[in-house]
Amino acid sequence: MNWESWSDFWAMGGDGLYVWSAYLISIVLIALEVGVLVLTRLSIHEHLGRFSRIVGSGAKSRSPN
Repeated sequence: MNWESWSDFWAMGGDGLYVWSAYLISIVLIALEVGVLVLTRLSIHEHLGRFSRIVGSGAKSRSPN
């Protein structure tokens, strides 16, 4: 496609609303997915840290020393 100006580019031959809204929705959903993954990763690390502290303290109390 060949556009004469930036306004033609943004208008996309009259389909600009659909094209740019599709990009916007995609970017928002990708950002949301990355955010959920980061929160899930932090939660898993927190649970693993708690689990290792519990297991570590249990192993110390059971040791004969």
